[in-house]
Amino acid sequence: MNNLSVELTKTPKAKPADESKLGFGQIFSDHMLLVKYSKGKGWHDAKITPYQPIELWPAASVLHYSQSIFEGMKAYRAVDGTLRMFRPEENFKRLANSCRRMCIPEMDQQFQMESLVELLKVDQDWIPKSEGTSLYIRPFIIACKNFLGVHPADDYLYMVILSPSGAYYAEGLNPVKIYVEPGYVRAVRGGTGEVKTGANYAQSLKAQEEAEEQGYTQVLWLDGVERKYIEEVGAMNVFFVIDDEIVTPQLTGSILPGITRKSAVELLKHWGYKVSERRLSIDELEEAAKTGRLKEAFGTGTAAVVSPIGQLKYGDDVFTVNDGKIGEISQKLYDNLTGIQYGKVEDPFGWSYIIK
Repeated sequence: MNNLSVELTKTPKAKPADESKLGFGQIFSDHMLLVKYSKGKGWHDAKITPYQPIELWPAASVLHYSQSIFEGMKAYRAVDGTLRMFRPEENFKRLANSCRRMCIPEMDQQFQMESLVELLKVDQDWIPKSEGTSLYIRPFIIACKNFLGVHPADDYLYMVILSPSGAYYAEGLNPVKIYVEPGYVRAVRGGTGEVKTGANYAQSLKAQEEAEEQGYTQVLWLDGVERKYIEEVGAMNVFFVIDDEIVTPQLTGSILPGITRKSAVELLKHWGYKVSERRLSIDELEEAAKTGRLKEAFGTGTAAVVSPIGQLKYGDDVFTVNDGKIGEISQKLYDNLTGIQYGKVEDPFGWSYIIK
């Protein structure tokens, strides 16, 4: 599949006038990428087309059996004027892993990269210019077969849409409040917790709703078997600074292997910090909080990059972390990760992908 057709919109939309009010995932650019899959034919008819509704049969598999996967990426306007992405090859590797788990035909990763670059070139004027903003990139695949039956589909759509965005959380870089979910579970080993499939997020909504009713931004999930080991927050992986150790839950098959998580671990080790990827129980975390040994807590993810955690609620106990302020390590990590993304600091790892 080498051909990529381009149809430009005849009615371009006005760009956001005030980039301080972009929000997240609310505005979409003029164009999108669309590729079809048919059994026996493979992936075909790749095209960049105006952003528009798509047609689905009422019996489309995705609507009934949730056969869908997605990714989250960003494009940045660097301080030197270049347009960049951050480790996009890692996203396409993870998308391929999601394909395998969800019985979706894989795509050629080189074509995915090349076609994304072409889409970004077409809509490059949608990449915002203000500090802290970016163009959020959402690649996804949905099953489209007109058939009611629990079976992998024969027809799929791969699409990429673009959204100029600001901060993911309304708090920005200010610490967020996290609710530890005691009852519901997100995933178990052997399930789909390590892939980005829409079903993972749909089943998390009830707990998220209850957390918000109590004034908390996100849910911190415990493992689905023993209900005692910390896994991840709904939209982020998590890190805890306990004494001189930075702990993040190990990847056991029920936690999404975050690309920002991976980058944070590599960067922290590069600086000489003691980083442990291990099982961390809520009891150990609670004890560390009560005795003052919990120095910092933060989440990492594509959308927020680094989000400090200022408060944790577990049962009837509420713990304030670092006096509700961003910690030294959280700030350093945020400054350097975003610095690399925007070309402000040296990139010793070659993580930046420059769009030429």
